[in-house]
Parts: sequence; structure tokens; C-alpha cells
Amino acid sequence: MASGCPMMKMQQKTEHPCFGGDHSKAGRIHLPVAPGCNIKCGFCERKFDCANESRPGVTSKVLTPEQAVERVRLVKEHMEKQDGPKLKVVGIAGPGDPLANPKTFETFDKVREAFPEMTLCLSTNGLRLPEKIDQILEYDVHSLTVTINALTPQTGAKVYEWIHYGGQTLRGEQAAEILLMQQLTGLKMAAAAGLLVKVNFVYIPGVNDHETLDLAVKVRELGASMMNIIPVIPVGQFEGIEPPSEATMEMVRNQAELILSQARHCKQCRADAAGMVGKDIDLEALEASQLAS
Repeated sequence: MASGCPMMKMQQKTEHPCFGGDHSKAGRIHLPVAPGCNIKCGFCERKFDCANESRPGVTSKVLTPEQAVERVRLVKEHMEKQDGPKLKVVGIAGPGDPLANPKTFETFDKVREAFPEMTLCLSTNGLRLPEKIDQILEYDVHSLTVTINALTPQTGAKVYEWIHYGGQTLRGEQAAEILLMQQLTGLKMAAAAGLLVKVNFVYIPGVNDHETLDLAVKVRELGASMMNIIPVIPVGQFEGIEPPSEATMEMVRNQAELILSQARHCKQCRADAAGMVGKDIDLEALEASQLAS
């Protein structure tokens, strides 16, 4: 449990629906241009994808940067025709790790050129975050989500199967220690550089739940503006685990909110989500209608 009760750090004001903005007033799109990943989380399963399934790490198809720009254009035009919120945010969240894929920044470059008014964001596991900070700033990325699922190497070794780092595949506590060091260092650098930083934490009962509040304290100290505690989806290594109840999640978030602002409307979106949070556009139908017209 966290010691003491530091004053909660309030979030910065933003329209971004994943960072506390009103998700009924701003649309977002995730561009699935980053298939490669440099770590293996025990709860990650990318071998199958159902079109009706909403979970991170899945996409119907991986796009090229050029295809990604066209998808932004299509979704933007579609939302502008509707009597409602407009597309405001373009993010890259996978299906692998954006910082392990050079197409991430190629895509940002093309999106920025075509749609300079868009807010750019990305999600990362943080392994390569310290070395990529300058590039992130160069491309005028506004907000950053870092997924940190452990605060000690001992717990991390239970969450992560391996990492690819320095040309090697590492496992166990050694891998978890390196990953944690990179995550915390990168988070501090990003916050110091003025980025809006949110920390995602996948809550796994009996595995990392005991580190939740201490992690909130730590990332607040390093400059995070918000935390998003999300329940584990029982797939992969944790296929047999019982996910936490809604009552448990509410209690944990209430406790953590005394330390750091909490995101409460996260839908654990796919890597190709588009539209409103919780009301995604049917991209296959939209693209099919575009081809037919």
C-alpha cells in the first residue's frame, strides 16, 4: 500500500477524450501502422481478432502510412457529415509498440502535413521511450500514454514474458528491471518536456494489484497527469484468471484518485478504433461504401 496521502495532481485541460476531455465532444482515431513489439506481456493475445471485439493489440489489418492518412480523411469527412462531434485526435497505439516501428513517425509526418489541426498522441510500453523523446517532440506529439504494469522487478517478472533490448531477448527479473527503468526514465523526460502523460496500469488480481497505489505515487512524482487503471482481460498467460469485479475497480480507482487523477471511461480500445469512445465507427462498412460510391 502507498504510504501517506499526497495531494492529488490535477490533470491539464485538453479536448483529448482519453485524457479527461469530454468524450461526447471529440472524436479520435487509432492508426494501426505499428505491428512489431519489443516486449511480451502475459495478457497480450494477438493471434486472433473478432471484428466485434474491443481490446488493445488487435486490428483488422495493418495500414501503410499512406493508407493511414486516407483513413483519417475518410473518418474526418464522415464525422463532419454527422450532426455531432468532429474528429480531433489522431493516435497510434499499435497493434505492437509504436516506438518499435519506424512507420509510426512516417505516419505522423504525413498526418501532420495533411491535417495540421489534429492533436497527435501515441501509446507505448516505454522500453524505447528515453531514446525517442526528441523524435516525439520533433513531430509535435501532444500526449503520451505509457503502460506500466509493475513497480518492482519481482512483480514485473510475473507480468512480462520477455523483452527485446540491446539486441538480446531477456527474461525474468532482469528484463523487468530494465523495462521499469526505461519506463520511469522516459516518463520523467516526457513530462519535463511538457508532454501530457497518462499511465495505463493493467490490474491483475493476485499478481500486481498490491503495487497499484505505490505506482500512482511514483508516477505522480515523475510528472504524470493522469492514471488509467484497467481490468485484465483473461487471455494469453492469464486466460484462467478471474478479472476484478466492477465494485473492486471502483474501489481501487477511488483510492488512487486521492493521489492522481483517474480516467474512468476507458473502453480498452482496439488499435484501429475510430469515432467516439464507446461508439466506434464501423470502418469496414464505411470503407466499403466509399469504394461503392
